[in-house]
Amino acid sequence: MIILNNIALFNGHADHFCGDACVVFTDGRIVYAGPRDGSPPLDGDPQVIDGQGHFVMPGMVESHAHLSYTNNGPLELDKSPVEEVVIKTIHNARVMLGSGFTSAISFGSVHRVDAFLKRGIECGDVMGPRLLAGGRDIGSTGSNADLHPDYAQLKIDGLGMITDGPWEVRKAVRTLSKNGVDVVKVMIDGELISSGGGIKPGVLGFTDEELEVLVAEAHHRGMRVACHARSAAAVKQAVKAGVNFIGHANYLDDEALTLLEANRDRVFVGPAVAWEITFLEHFQSFGFETGSPEHEGYAAELEATQASVKRMREAGIRVLVGGDYGLNITPHGTYAKELQYFTDYFGFSPGEALQAATKHGGEAFMPDGSLGTLEPGKIADMVIVKGNPLEQISLLQDADNIAAVIKDGEIYTGLLDSRSPHQKNAEQLNQLLGASPCN
Repeated sequence: MIILNNIALFNGHADHFCGDACVVFTDGRIVYAGPRDGSPPLDGDPQVIDGQGHFVMPGMVESHAHLSYTNNGPLELDKSPVEEVVIKTIHNARVMLGSGFTSAISFGSVHRVDAFLKRGIECGDVMGPRLLAGGRDIGSTGSNADLHPDYAQLKIDGLGMITDGPWEVRKAVRTLSKNGVDVVKVMIDGELISSGGGIKPGVLGFTDEELEVLVAEAHHRGMRVACHARSAAAVKQAVKAGVNFIGHANYLDDEALTLLEANRDRVFVGPAVAWEITFLEHFQSFGFETGSPEHEGYAAELEATQASVKRMREAGIRVLVGGDYGLNITPHGTYAKELQYFTDYFGFSPGEALQAATKHGGEAFMPDGSLGTLEPGKIADMVIVKGNPLEQISLLQDADNIAAVIKDGEIYTGLLDSRSPHQKNAEQLNQLLGASPCN
């Protein structure tokens, strides 16, 4: 049993903060988390860690993860050999855990890398977050998963599965199940930037029948379904078909919002705006001019997303943190930028942004409620932070402020330092925190 004493505690609920607290955990589970003077009597001889005034919060959930993306451009994701992808994915997993994200919901993987990464993490061969593994994106001919024009004679078998008709869709889902996938990713509508004349946002790539078959087959095999859905039409199709995780939902009309609200107990939405925001900062370096359709389109999309997220918040729809990280302008290790986007663009308080990344992310990952908050019986996932993110949310973007990460009760430090990515025991963490007190 370990007591993490003398800490400031955020337990995952937006309005809950305790400035003089402790956390007790054993066998990977929380025994107590709250005011120090309320800690129950403990049997035996527990190990005590002096938190030195550090801020302790639940481990965060990256809810739109692409661990096998290797910081390439969006049209280059299929260009690297799978051997190189595997090496970089192992590194990305360590970076994600070291950044304070102890769990990840995959929104798509190159080849079968996610499924094997999950095995490596679970057996202890790889340091990384708890993972709901994704697979290759399922799309229709001409969809966002079918990027290259026919004349180029380039295939993206490692990134997308092109299916047309209910039985092709069903077979693709069965193949993903065979490959060990937890989350089936489907491209329901399009994207502003695509090659080969791909469909754009608002154009549906699947019929209702095709999508309903996909969801039914996935659920039948114990998998969940995530989708790329930017338009109101795509969101409505997704909700009606029974999709679990909706990525983007930039444009909502009244009907889409009503459907989301009616299904808010089972559907989660992640706006994932890092791409739009970063593209608008760097569009000229991609060869796009001010006023180009892409520039104006993403500016309008970001504005629409701000309005849509505000409406979803008011309707009690759980909005998740996660942002398509792993592309060239949204590289791995910058995941915590999404928290600041929630405060700067969506009007969340820092506590609400942290709640989205912890409590709500945990509910999405584990519907039984065992993940995402620091409460008795919950999984002992924590981030020990130097400074108070409730006062300055950007603190989490600096690796130097992540003193330690605890996952399943196991202590990790130095994960972002390639020279010393080690697990720590309680005594070693005690010494580490004592070297950099916060009070």
